[in-house]
Amino acid sequence: MNTEVLGVVAMFLITLLLAIPFGKYISKVYTGEKTFLDPVFKPIERFFYKISGINTDHEMNWKQHLTALLTINVLWFFLSMLVLMNMSWLPLNPDGNPDMSPDLAFNTTISFLVNCNLQHYSGETGMSYLGQMWLMFLQFVSAATGMAASIVIFKAFREKSTEKLGNFYDYFLKSTTRILLPLSFLMGVVMVFQGMPMTFSGKDKMITLEGKNVDVSTGPVAVFVPIKHVGTNGGGFFGANGAHPLENPTYFTNMVEMFAQFIIPMAMVFAFGHFIRRKRFGYMIFGVMTVGFLLLAVPTVIMEMNGNPAISQMGIDQSLGAMEGKEIRFGAAASGFWSIVTTVISTGSINSMHDSAMPLSGMTQMLAMMVNAFYGGDGAGILNIFIYIILAVFISGLMVGRTPEFMGKKIEAREMKIAMIVALFHPFLILVGTAIATYFPEVGTSTLNNPGFHGFSEVLYEYTSSAANNGSGFEGLGDNNLFWNISTGIVLLLGRFLPIIGPIAIAGLLAKKKYIPEGEGTLKTDTSTFGLMTFAVIAIIAALAFFPALALGPIAEYFSMKSL
Repeated sequence: MNTEVLGVVAMFLITLLLAIPFGKYISKVYTGEKTFLDPVFKPIERFFYKISGINTDHEMNWKQHLTALLTINVLWFFLSMLVLMNMSWLPLNPDGNPDMSPDLAFNTTISFLVNCNLQHYSGETGMSYLGQMWLMFLQFVSAATGMAASIVIFKAFREKSTEKLGNFYDYFLKSTTRILLPLSFLMGVVMVFQGMPMTFSGKDKMITLEGKNVDVSTGPVAVFVPIKHVGTNGGGFFGANGAHPLENPTYFTNMVEMFAQFIIPMAMVFAFGHFIRRKRFGYMIFGVMTVGFLLLAVPTVIMEMNGNPAISQMGIDQSLGAMEGKEIRFGAAASGFWSIVTTVISTGSINSMHDSAMPLSGMTQMLAMMVNAFYGGDGAGILNIFIYIILAVFISGLMVGRTPEFMGKKIEAREMKIAMIVALFHPFLILVGTAIATYFPEVGTSTLNNPGFHGFSEVLYEYTSSAANNGSGFEGLGDNNLFWNISTGIVLLLGRFLPIIGPIAIAGLLAKKKYIPEGEGTLKTDTSTFGLMTFAVIAIIAALAFFPALALGPIAEYFSMKSL
């Protein structure tokens, strides 16, 4: 048990120690300072700029950034639909996997486009190698899109007053070449040496211990899995995702995949402080995020290690913890920790079945996605917590009777309206989607394998995962049908782009306002007091929005289990 706990602590602390210098490197990348990778990637970037006709010296305002971002995503949407609906006759399909239906292709395309990777298919039987490689491309560009969007926020608060917020395409390409690609390459090399497949051949024939011949799916797994984690995407090459022995072979690969998915979200916080020349503000944000993360992670690890009391009452030994749906090579502690990391940072990859977690562990997993601001995905974490910071500044200003100001800019009605729309739209998508699915059982809940409280949790989890662009799921729900593919696809789309559009719009509006020098009465936003205020705003909004729904699902399931 002590070894399991030490493994979890080591994963967190090593990632933190790596994230601090990596955050400084990320800041240098976007400020244009010299880095050790310049000789390698500058020529490649110049080549792309030349053939595309992009002038990186042309700086955009916030509206031009959004236009560029949305335009390229529309282009990728149509290309993706074309690939996924025609896989059967396109190359790199040695196993003869079929085309996707239009509704499944729509869901999969949207899912990978918005950095969610909600999968209503199993990769072994539902995707050709060409399809997998196309999805790998989307994993790169969706992560780079989120990071480029967050740099607009960085830029807005670096300058005292400006409408010029850099060049979206420059941020986008540098996110890919200088950050995502090097990390993915290093991780891919490690994974190949750990036994992860890297082949374009079809299924391998193997003999089991029972002497039976079986076909085992392989493929270019070692190039797919790294960006799945580095880009906080989470989509698995295999249906079992990170619980599959060829996608996550050992405890060591489990640790590497943990570092890979955790490091950029954590480092982006430090990069923000470096970029805007306010390191203390970055530390304040990191403190708020870390406290929230630990409040979710620690109880989950403890609950999973303690096991299910209902099973203990049957006289069954649970010294290994609650091991249903978990891999023995990882154990209960590492699986519980992963389940919170992957939901907090919106990766959505799994190394155990969340549907088998203890009821309150399922609640903490959902809360991580409902809050959606503790670290968050690549770039998305900064965008999400920025909304809460604006709300905290406004409320603090009202409490002391002053006009709310943030970094020398007045927060006025227009910014507050946008912030409130973004903050309330997230629970609106989750709760309305869940309500519709449960109100019309013939289309929404007819595919549930579990009735009662847990069945409600499965529906709630599906829409929470979709709205938070997470992608993990309670897999007791049969979700590959017209209703679930279309409804979650719409939630995915709205849940991704409104939280990008809103913060960029606020940052753009604030950036061009007149800078007001800080005085004696200026609210200090880099203090622990303001951090506590921000955390309180997050907690209150989450509690008011989601407690009733959680009471109907995981909380009710917990008390029903206690009464047995």
